Amino acid sequence: MKSVSKYLVLFLALVSLNLHAQNSSEKLRKEQEILEQKLKNTQLLLTKTKGAKAASLNELQIINNQVRFREELVRNFDRQVRGADLSMRQKREQIRDLNEKVARLKKQYKKLVIYAYKHRSKYNKLMFVFSSDSYYEALKRNKYLGKLAEIQKKQYLIIKQHQGLINREIDNVKIEKENKLTVLGEKQQEREAILVDKRKQELVYIQFEKEESSLLAEMKKDQRRKEAISRQIDAAIKREVAAAEEKRRKEEAKALALAKQKAREEEARRKAEAKNTKTTKTPTSSPTPKPAVTLPTTNEAALVGKSFKANRGKLPWPVLKGTVTENYGKNPHPTFENVFTNNNGIDISAVKNSAVRAIFEGEVTSVLNIPGAGKVVILKHGDYRTVYSNLQTTSVSIGDKVTTKEDIGTLLVKEGNSLSVLHFEVHQVYGGNVQSLNPVIWITR
Repeated sequence: MKSVSKYLVLFLALVSLNLHAQNSSEKLRKEQEILEQKLKNTQLLLTKTKGAKAASLNELQIINNQVRFREELVRNFDRQVRGADLSMRQKREQIRDLNEKVARLKKQYKKLVIYAYKHRSKYNKLMFVFSSDSYYEALKRNKYLGKLAEIQKKQYLIIKQHQGLINREIDNVKIEKENKLTVLGEKQQEREAILVDKRKQELVYIQFEKEESSLLAEMKKDQRRKEAISRQIDAAIKREVAAAEEKRRKEEAKALALAKQKAREEEARRKAEAKNTKTTKTPTSSPTPKPAVTLPTTNEAALVGKSFKANRGKLPWPVLKGTVTENYGKNPHPTFENVFTNNNGIDISAVKNSAVRAIFEGEVTSVLNIPGAGKVVILKHGDYRTVYSNLQTTSVSIGDKVTTKEDIGTLLVKEGNSLSVLHFEVHQVYGGNVQSLNPVIWITR
């Protein structure tokens, strides 16, 4: 019995190892699918830029992203190959251990079969039982024969089970080997594609070097425009906060005045009742004093804020297909040394006329028209704001309630550009202050 339980533990351990290997492999394949989808997006955007006469900074950023995604994909393939090698090695070791155990099981089973053959007749079994010196010994011998038959059956089933396990592991090794060869082929294709993308990078670098002075001047102009836009967006959010605070104060004052008026009326009523009581001298029970009127608090804003915060890192992208071409904060120029730009949000390049979506349910608090930034929509999500700039058209108005992924407008199309760029920001409001946050940590990666 101990031998049987030992093999059962071994079987469960092998199953556990296989499940762990499958989970790791599945995780890597999911990462591969995400990277391949990102590459499809960047490739689509690059296809749209083919007709442009001159390369743009956005195009270079897209190429850079594409190279980065391909390099990440190659590293993913490396991990998959290493995982396949490790899995095959483990499976071969398992097959070797299983073969050794099956050999031992067969020897034990052989002995059991020989013993059973020698005592195959009912007469021999009965004689073995009846030749006991006592009734108690006869019971033990009969129980022993039953246990022996049971062990024999279990031993046979264990051998059969282990042989099936060996066959499955051999098949798994073949599958892992085929997967490894497939991944190696894909890895080689990605390496070749990286070389092609890097040649594109070099051509753009050369073009940028020729036009360095004009590009730097354009960058400075663009940076000043961004700073002016950021100031206007910041001012708009502060106006919203101030207006909301003023509205709250007025509502509180109105409620307080109403409470005082009710208190005065209640006091007058009590005095009138007391006067009537003295006149009629009719005993009356004293009125139960009513509690002071207080303003009810609403949990709506807190709940919305918490919901937005709880979804950090899971929120959908503000465009269906796009790639980040300028990150939050200080960004080094891809070609010019010691040249940086500052960004209060992120810039997402997308196909012309792409629809812009709300990343979470909320309320439209501002729809602005800022020169150089097109139309701007600001949504309120409790203590948070999301800002969508560079819109050509808007489909919402101030006060509208929007749902997650609902279209709020389309991207601005600038003359001579083959792509549209969404400028997207996330802000947190607390104590009357407004703080910009990195949008990348909020949206799904």
